[in-house]
Amino acid sequence: MFYLLAALMVASAWAIVFTSNIVRMAVYLLLALSGAAGLYFLLDAELLGAVQLIVYVGGTLILIIFGVMLTSREIGMALKPKPWEGAAGVVLGIVLAGVLLLAQVYSQLPAEISSQGAGAVPGAASGGGATSGGGATVEAFGKVILGRYLLVFEVAGVLLLVVMVGAAYLARRTSWPRSAGGTQP
Repeated sequence: MFYLLAALMVASAWAIVFTSNIVRMAVYLLLALSGAAGLYFLLDAELLGAVQLIVYVGGTLILIIFGVMLTSREIGMALKPKPWEGAAGVVLGIVLAGVLLLAQVYSQLPAEISSQGAGAVPGAASGGGATSGGGATVEAFGKVILGRYLLVFEVAGVLLLVVMVGAAYLARRTSWPRSAGGTQP
C-alpha cells in the first residue's frame, strides 16, 4: 500500500509540473494530497491524515478550484510560463528542498509532545486520548497548539484571511469592465 500511495503521489506531482491546463493541475493536486493523507493513515497518524483530508483536500483545493473557475475567462485556460520562470522555479524548488532537508535533520518536537504520550504534558489526563504506539495524544497536540502557540495559530489564520480577501479584490477589480470615465464602479 505504501508503494502504491507513494507512486500515486510522485506521478501526480510530476503531472502537475508538466501539464499546462489549470483544471487538470487541480485534479492532480487532489491526487497528490490524497496520497499524502493515505500515507499518514498508514503511519497511524490519524489526526494528521484527517487534517490533510479536511483542510487541504476538502478546503484549500476546493477554494483553488473555485478561484480558478470564477476568475478565469476560459475554463480550459493553459499556462505558458516563460523560460526564466521555469528556471527560477527549479532553483527555488532545490533551495526549498534543501531547507526542508535541513529542517528534518535538525528539528525536534517540543518536549511536551515528543515524550511518552499524555503523561508528559502538564495537566493532561493519562489515558484520555488515543495514542499510536506510545506517541503523543491528540489531546496533547491540542493543548500545545491552543496553549503556547495560540497567537501564532491565530496570526496564521488572519494572514490567510487577508490573502484571500486581497486575491478576491484583485480578481474582481481586473474583471470589471471599464466605464466611459475610466474609473471602476
